[in-house]
Amino acid sequence: MPREGLEVENLHLWRGEHHVLRGVGFALPRGGCLHVTGPNGAGKTSLLRAACGLLYPESGRLLWDGRDVHEDLPTFHSVLMYIGHEAPLKADLSARENLRYWIGTRRRIGRDTLGAALQRVGATAWSERPARTLSAGQRRRVALAALSLLLVPLWLLDEPTTNLDAEGQQLVGTLIEEHLARGGLVLAATHHELPLPRSRVQRLELTHE
Repeated sequence: MPREGLEVENLHLWRGEHHVLRGVGFALPRGGCLHVTGPNGAGKTSLLRAACGLLYPESGRLLWDGRDVHEDLPTFHSVLMYIGHEAPLKADLSARENLRYWIGTRRRIGRDTLGAALQRVGATAWSERPARTLSAGQRRRVALAALSLLLVPLWLLDEPTTNLDAEGQQLVGTLIEEHLARGGLVLAATHHELPLPRSRVQRLELTHE
């Protein structure tokens, strides 16, 4: 019987002549968090992008609940949320409008639910401002609100605490812990420790060859 969760088997990925990922593999079960670390250029972002089907590896397999995700990428994409270094916000829309558009393409959300998510991340006071006027930390908080609203099992997070103050970093840890408690999965790449108890986190360190 196939295991539930995300599995990566012997992943090899090249970027030009550079062999970025060399036989990377791991199993991430429901309720699990994998913290990917390593120096700049070691392939952390490439691994996350391959893990959500945005990059195609030269060899290896990516399995979701025992099934190769490339057999049906749209279905796989429906169960995940990927947040890169920059939140995908439209500059001339407000934080609230961005969330309504971003989440509304995948599920219906009511005004009260949207407002509660903005309040949770400390965004109420500036939620009507255009995204182009927000600081990097404020834009990151909008992305955190999106995480809490989308209700998908798999989170793929690239430097989720970047540009956040201490309170915001702790909020990331709280959101991840709540997600794991619901049976969600988190694959996170960072240069720093995640704000989570070590007992909650598996580690994968990528290195230069």
